[in-house]
Amino acid sequence: MTSLRNTSLLTLAAAAILACTRLSSAQNVDAAWLTHPPADSWPAYHGDYSGKRHSELTEITPQNVKDLSPAWIFQTNQSLEIKATPILVDGILYFTLPDNIWAIDARTGHQLWRYTAPPNKAFHIGQRGVSIYKGSLYYMSSDAHLLSLDPKNGKVRWDVEVADASKGHWATMAPLIVGNHVLVGASGDFDNLQGFIRSIDAETGKTQWQWDATPPVGTAKKATGGSAWMTGTYDPDLNLVYWGTGNPTPVLTGAPRPGDNLYTCSIVALNPETGKLAWAFQPSPHDTHDWDAVETPVLVDGDFHGQPRKMLMQASRNGYFFVLDRATGKSLLTTTFGPVNWSKGIDKNGQPIPNPEKEPAPDGRIIAPDEGGLTNYRSPSFDPKTGLFLVNASPSFSIYFAKPADGTYGWAGADYGVWSKSVLEAIDYQTGKIRWSHELGDGRSGAGVMTTASGLTFTGDVAGNFLALDTSDGKTLWHMGSGGHISSPSITYELDGHQYVLTSSGGVLFAWTLPRAPHSGTHQAE
Repeated sequence: MTSLRNTSLLTLAAAAILACTRLSSAQNVDAAWLTHPPADSWPAYHGDYSGKRHSELTEITPQNVKDLSPAWIFQTNQSLEIKATPILVDGILYFTLPDNIWAIDARTGHQLWRYTAPPNKAFHIGQRGVSIYKGSLYYMSSDAHLLSLDPKNGKVRWDVEVADASKGHWATMAPLIVGNHVLVGASGDFDNLQGFIRSIDAETGKTQWQWDATPPVGTAKKATGGSAWMTGTYDPDLNLVYWGTGNPTPVLTGAPRPGDNLYTCSIVALNPETGKLAWAFQPSPHDTHDWDAVETPVLVDGDFHGQPRKMLMQASRNGYFFVLDRATGKSLLTTTFGPVNWSKGIDKNGQPIPNPEKEPAPDGRIIAPDEGGLTNYRSPSFDPKTGLFLVNASPSFSIYFAKPADGTYGWAGADYGVWSKSVLEAIDYQTGKIRWSHELGDGRSGAGVMTTASGLTFTGDVAGNFLALDTSDGKTLWHMGSGGHISSPSITYELDGHQYVLTSSGGVLFAWTLPRAPHSGTHQAE
């Protein structure tokens, strides 16, 4: 018994030392790490700066994916759905729900610590994750504060207000970190508020600069809005960050804000050192349908029609797919990727031309897509081998109303969904044509997309099934019922020489891996 007790104590001590080693080495996350993440990490919202959500891991293949088995399951016991992308550094996963952060062991799913924010009255629509840089985690609270926490134990180091929640702001985004700049924004289109992107010093919490999407509140005949509520991307070579902005306000009534309403519903390129605008492209000029252009600006280097290009691709909520030259913002390709009936065509700059007849009206207008959009916050993926841009799309229709009695504040109108379904679409970026599509069910799937170099596409359907598809043709290779609604994308990582896929459904995380050969001498997942 003494020997067994001593062995157990030694095992616990070794585990504690290992955990401390992993936690302390989280301080190694720097600019180089974020630019080229190691295989045993997923250190940022998109995995890397590009937004492609494409992994070079190849242990799990189209041939063996049918053998995927649970490594562990983590239950949060929360009623809200996980919309976060977990990040992984040194074997520790960090993920969020509104007002909560968890740190768990990526090998076992065991909880290491949990942070719970003080009660607040902000809108708790979701939370998309934390970011890490050197020795700190960064988290946007529901009431729009940026917190710096110790990744070893979740203790708050500093807390700064980014936006005033009492005026109607809230926050859901995972910060983008470039050097010592923590880049954040806030949500809030129930009120006439000014959207912005702010750079905050990673060490001190002090504001370095702020770029405003719209003029100050109260400026005559000018829109408010343009919230930046999703995480941007970054090109280290051009030293530009790329960000999508939200809809103008008032939302459904456009008369009080004539013109294009720059820079709402726009893709903007900013210098991360100064916040200076390099260029802007507006997917939805004078939007009156709540079609934020915050969807991931995916950065791809490759050939376009015979010329090497540094491209930016976005499948936008308004139903258009854009390919831009990200050095200049010039359009290379604009096309639709589903039913769209609100525009009069495309102008010489590649921007859709809104049809005034399709603006919300007292007798209603049937519009495609619906208010939720042909896609939304759910992350797309780009597969370099096939040249496919994969996006979870929702062909849909809504009826939009607006009348003088709705006023000129906040929503200022009404919209009602008529019909929608979900389908995974594989878009050829050279032509904009859909090479294949995979039906995901009636209604709206919240799952994002991830691809791997072995030729796999991971996503989820409306019924709550995790799916692995063949990237070349969209055929189902593996599926597993989750028992809940999927509202997040997958990530993948390698630990102890083996690949894991991490998915979530409802308030539960699932880690999947291939069965190990007995007596292989490698770590056995619990």
